[in-house]
Amino acid sequence: MRHVAALAGVGIKTVSRVINDEAGVSEATRQKVLDAIAQLNYQLDVTAGSLRRAGRRNLSVGLLLPSVSDPFSGEIHRAMEDALGARGIAVFAASLDDEPKREQAIIAAFLGRRVDGLVLTPIAKNQAYMIPEHSRNLPMVFIDREPVGVEADAVVTDNAVGAGRAAAHLLMHGHTKLAYLGDRTDIQTARERRRGFLEEVGGAGIPTSALPVIDDLHDEEAARRAALELLSSEDPPTAIFSSQNLVTFGTMRALKELGAHKRVALVGFDDFTLADMVDPGVTVIAQHPERIGVKSAERLLARIDGDDQPPRTYIVPSELNQRGSGEIRPALPAPSS
Repeated sequence: MRHVAALAGVGIKTVSRVINDEAGVSEATRQKVLDAIAQLNYQLDVTAGSLRRAGRRNLSVGLLLPSVSDPFSGEIHRAMEDALGARGIAVFAASLDDEPKREQAIIAAFLGRRVDGLVLTPIAKNQAYMIPEHSRNLPMVFIDREPVGVEADAVVTDNAVGAGRAAAHLLMHGHTKLAYLGDRTDIQTARERRRGFLEEVGGAGIPTSALPVIDDLHDEEAARRAALELLSSEDPPTAIFSSQNLVTFGTMRALKELGAHKRVALVGFDDFTLADMVDPGVTVIAQHPERIGVKSAERLLARIDGDDQPPRTYIVPSELNQRGSGEIRPALPAPSS
């Protein structure tokens, strides 16, 4: 606050009034203070009063996830709570809802509370805005997606490899008419899964230029409509790869509506509860969010404790769970009369 006051040419009390939105400050002075805050990248430290002794930690970390209500995110959260709780460190989680502006706002809120580190799933196209904090040795670990513009540890699934495994599985069961239904292309994991699937199909000698690829399916209903249109076309696919759970759910609904759920093969990326209870059970490329959570906690603790080795990306392998839908073979052509 002293630095802000000096740059704005005002007293510390004036800076405090502006930050707390109190009366008694002219608009011109308020703007000078706000400009100084922006220039210095100042974050209000709401816990400063309790952290005056040098070297004292706050024993808390911030966890930023796509949505805390999502089972995948929930398992990461729980695994981190268990691992960090053993050291007396609290985990405060927040949902990003895949909104870049929300990412920056929540990070600023956590920094204002002097968390000892951050673990986050990035959504903004570039995380270079975090460089000032990173340069001050704030421990950071990125999960599910690698950062852009800042060097830090990351813990991710083998997205391209897993999607390639799904394609290979469908090809092995005799499918040559495949389709890809994908998530938002501005999300790194979606792009990687798309790449892995198409590379595997192309490597098998199937032209990918003619393969139906539908991206930017934001929710279950969008995926359902896309799958219905695809399956009702003149030359429908015999197998579908869906790149995440909501897309899988929409595809399952479309298959059921058309009575094609036992005729068209389906492999989804991400496992989900009761995937083995439908008929047929849904074959998936399963991630391991609990392992991602544990590894992220390990790396964050190491950084907090002073580990200064160069940042690296840690890959948690996925696996194919066969349950029936991905093992459906294409129907044999009708005999000619």
